[in-house]
Amino acid sequence: MRSLRIIGGGRAGGALAHALEGSSWHVIDVLGRNDDVAGAAEAVDLVLVATPDAAIADVAKAVRPSGTTVVAHLAGSRGLAELHPHPRRAAMHPLVALPDSERGAERLRSGVWFATAGDPLISELVAELGGHEFTIADEARAGYHAAAAIASNHLVALLGQAERVGATAGVPFEALMALVRATVHNVDELGPAAALTGPAARGDNDTIDRHRAALANDELAAYDALVAEARRLAGEG
Repeated sequence: MRSLRIIGGGRAGGALAHALEGSSWHVIDVLGRNDDVAGAAEAVDLVLVATPDAAIADVAKAVRPSGTTVVAHLAGSRGLAELHPHPRRAAMHPLVALPDSERGAERLRSGVWFATAGDPLISELVAELGGHEFTIADEARAGYHAAAAIASNHLVALLGQAERVGATAGVPFEALMALVRATVHNVDELGPAAALTGPAARGDNDTIDRHRAALANDELAAYDALVAEARRLAGEG
């Protein structure tokens, strides 16, 4: 049985601890911000730093290095240099939103993707969770994390705009979400370019002008930016 210690009991650390309950990986303990982490690498196979990104380097330096223990973090945009001076380093970023520890644990066990780097021991943990993995080099991690933010965070912000604009016309948000699910299904099957429909894709500028006239001024910047992106995807930009 493998063993690990988690530093950081927030959403990510708590979700991972719950996800590994009953598995072949034994979570020794979860250390919080007021705990002494100096001996965290003793008598475990893996130390997983699940703190906010800005704290990773300081936390890693506070842990006494061990030649046999892997020290890893969960950050998407940070590389292995954050884990200096540990000789065995790794990174494992779950490509899934973790709203809280309970639902996060379910999602971590649902076959999600992980961006990994470093020591191969981290691949064993991904396999234990039933996940899929791809490797991201340190120099590509900022670009990777930007793509993840666009696919998740920016999508949520866009749906917030759809909810606001739809409400002005009396459109139930549930109806818009049904459209979103069908669209995502099409993108999954066909790819973004082939799944694109709508006035920007077909060059219908009259309809776009009608949309713009109906929108509040504070909605226009986002709308115009995404019309430009739709035209770009359609090959018209």
